[in-house]
Amino acid sequence: MDVRFWGTRGSLAKPGQSTLRYGGNTSCVEVRAAGTLIVLDCGTGIHGLGQALLATPPPHDGHLLISHTHWDHIQGFPFFAPLFVPGNSWDIYAPGKLGQKLEQTLSGQMEYNYFPVTLEQLGAAIRFHDLGEGRFTIDGVQVTAQYLNHPALALGYRLESGGSAVVYSADHEPHAPNPVARPGEPPTHVEDRRHVDLMADSDLVIHDAQYTIAEYAQKTGWGHTPAEWATDYAVAAGALRLALFHHDPLRDDEALDRLVDTCRERARAAGSDIEVFAAAEGQEIHLAESAVPTGRPDSAPAPSRSPGSQTVLVVDDDPTMVQLLTLTLEPDGFRVVTASDGESALRVAANERPSLVLLDWQMPGADGIEVTRALRNHSDPALRDVPIVLITSQSGEENTAAGFAAGVTDYLTKPFRPAHVRSRVQAWLLRRRGEAPSRP
Repeated sequence: MDVRFWGTRGSLAKPGQSTLRYGGNTSCVEVRAAGTLIVLDCGTGIHGLGQALLATPPPHDGHLLISHTHWDHIQGFPFFAPLFVPGNSWDIYAPGKLGQKLEQTLSGQMEYNYFPVTLEQLGAAIRFHDLGEGRFTIDGVQVTAQYLNHPALALGYRLESGGSAVVYSADHEPHAPNPVARPGEPPTHVEDRRHVDLMADSDLVIHDAQYTIAEYAQKTGWGHTPAEWATDYAVAAGALRLALFHHDPLRDDEALDRLVDTCRERARAAGSDIEVFAAAEGQEIHLAESAVPTGRPDSAPAPSRSPGSQTVLVVDDDPTMVQLLTLTLEPDGFRVVTASDGESALRVAANERPSLVLLDWQMPGADGIEVTRALRNHSDPALRDVPIVLITSQSGEENTAAGFAAGVTDYLTKPFRPAHVRSRVQAWLLRRRGEAPSRP
C-alpha cells in the first residue's frame, strides 16, 4: 500500500508561514492498494489531490471513505475536480445517521445559498453508501469500519491489502481519561479496548492528536485525543508506525516538533520502538507487500440501518438532567420515557421494553449498578440484552471497572456534551439492529 497525505490539519484550514512544513489543509489521505484508489476524508486537502489526478490519463475513478460529516471533513467535496468529469466513477461512503443520509448532507452544503453548483450537476457517476460498523471489500482491499467517540456519528477505518494494514482514526476522544493507564495492560473501558483492537498489529496508524494532555483539561467532550494518549493507544496495539494527525489550527510547525519529541519519549518509556511522527502534507509512505494473507471474508459494504421509532428510557433523580437528555434525543425521533429512581426504572423497563437505557448511578432506592444487575438477570431476554449506558459523575478506573463488571454496555462520565450522547445512542442502536461489533 502507498499512502500520501494531502491534508493534515483539524477543525480549520490554516495555511501560512507557521504551517509550511506540516501543512494547513484539512483532512485528506490518499491510499493506493491492489490497483485501487481509496481517499480518506475530503477536507480542503482533496483539492490538491483532484488536480494531481487530472494531470494523469483518464479515467479518474475511486472510492471516498468519509469518517463523518463535520465541515472540516467534507468542505473540499465541491472542489474535487474528478467529480465534475463525465465518465469518471466514484463510490462515496460515510456513517449513516438517523433521519439523514449521506447524499442529503453533501447536497445540503451545495445548496444555492452556499455554492453555485448543485450535487445533481456533477458529471461523474456517483454512488452513495451509508455505512454502519462491519467489514467489506473494495476491489481487493478489505475494510473494517468501527464507530469512534465523537460528537457526531463517526467511523474509523482499517484498510488491509497485501499483508499490510493502515488504520485511519481522524476524530476520536478516549472513552475514559488516560485510557491505557499501565503499559502492557488492556484499557479499563470496553470501548477503549475495541479501539485498540481496531489498530492491532497495524503497519501505520493515522490518529487524531489534536490536543496535548495539558490542553485536554479545557477541551474534554470536544471529541479529540491528546497526542500522548494517541501514542499510548498505538503502543498498546503493537502498531509499527504512528502518524499524529488532525493538528490543531493553533499549533505551528515548531510546536509540532516538540509534540513529536514528547510522544517519542513516551513510547520509549513504555518499552516500545514504534516510529512516531507528525503527518505532513505531501509526505508519502510505502508499505511493502508481504506474503501474510489478511484472512478477511469478502462481503458487501455494511449498510446503516435506521432504528426507526424506538424508545429510550432515561433514569435520573435530577429533573434537570432528565429534561436535558429528553430534549437531546427527541429531535432524532426517539420516544423518551423517564424514571427518577431505581425501583421505578425497573417497572418502566418491564412495561416499555426500551431499546436502550440511559442510567444514572447514584439514585434513591436501587442505584444504577443494582438496576443493571437486575436487568441482566431479568427473565425477559429483551431486557437482559438491552444496551445500558451508565451516565455518572463517578469517574476513575475503579468505578469504570465496577460498571462494566455489573454489565453496563457503555460508561459516560458527567459532565458531557449533548452531542456526545446523541452519537453514542445512535451508535449503540445501529449496532443492535444486526450490526454486531466487529474486531479485526
